[in-house]
Amino acid sequence: MEYHTLRWQGDASGTLWMIDQTLLPEEFKEIECWTVEGVWEAIRVLRVRGAPAIGCAAAYGVVVGTRDARDASRDDFNLRLKEVTEYLAESRPTAVNLFWALNRMTEVALRESALESAAIHDRLLEEALSIHSEDREMCLAIGRNGAELLHTGTGVLTHCNAGGLATGGDGTALSVMFAAAEQGKSLRVFADETRPLLQGARLTSWELQQRGIPVTVICDNMAAQVMREDRIHAVVTGADRIAANGDAANKIGTYGVALLAKAHNIPFYVAAPSSTFDLNLATGDLIPIEQRDREEVSHGFGRQTIPDGVDVYNPAFDVTPASMITALITEKGVIPNPCTSSVAEHLASA
Repeated sequence: MEYHTLRWQGDASGTLWMIDQTLLPEEFKEIECWTVEGVWEAIRVLRVRGAPAIGCAAAYGVVVGTRDARDASRDDFNLRLKEVTEYLAESRPTAVNLFWALNRMTEVALRESALESAAIHDRLLEEALSIHSEDREMCLAIGRNGAELLHTGTGVLTHCNAGGLATGGDGTALSVMFAAAEQGKSLRVFADETRPLLQGARLTSWELQQRGIPVTVICDNMAAQVMREDRIHAVVTGADRIAANGDAANKIGTYGVALLAKAHNIPFYVAAPSSTFDLNLATGDLIPIEQRDREEVSHGFGRQTIPDGVDVYNPAFDVTPASMITALITEKGVIPNPCTSSVAEHLASA
């Protein structure tokens, strides 16, 4: 089926629509985000998720949140813009694309200081649409670059969901597999279920099934055995933030997969657009790690599995050191054996 993770309908006074990913795979439903509170809630509770998609949603959220200030003075519009961007920035702390998109929207308003409120509001929609369009193109380029690393017969493991549902286009990690399949390469994909919210089981397998790519879901604690059986020949994941030295934050459990890949001499690739790099952070030790609610673990999908009164530790992400990453795949190309100098050189290239 054809689907769009998120889409804008109408002019600057229009609205944002997105797939409610919390309902997949049982139900496919689009929801309308008419208010900035609705966008914030969708990001926070993972109705929309994945760093690039969060960035796109945040950009559209700025348009939604400033709609009521179209007829206000420019000073009042600027004040509302500041309120909206600060509010959206609180939704999730780890995905750097969120802050990148909000900063980009703010910079547009600063550059276009002579425009009236209605005109700058229209201009903000143009910028949000550009962010979305650029993400689609970046996904395609990431796929083309990464597909060269995979061959017919390759068994590929991925963790969490880094497909079209996580971006404005074909995805990051999954775009590599989509592109390889389009080149005629026959792959066998294994998807970790990805506890505690099962993004791999619910979302990644659904996307691969829609594209006709064979996929097998395994529990997170099965990866070592499947590697030992020589069923996996490469690991490809996405990332929510990459530090200047190439350390990459991704969904919790990714670091463990990287350790297993290293132990089994399996290449470990991270696919992400250039907007996911945060050069202000020297290493991954500085990446903020979001802590999620206890109930996601203790009452996963409505059933209590932990006794009352027992503590739960629920970090949403972990950081894989650059030394364990075979290569970073971006829209600009591939960074083998990433380090501070190679990342800086890559991002500075045309």
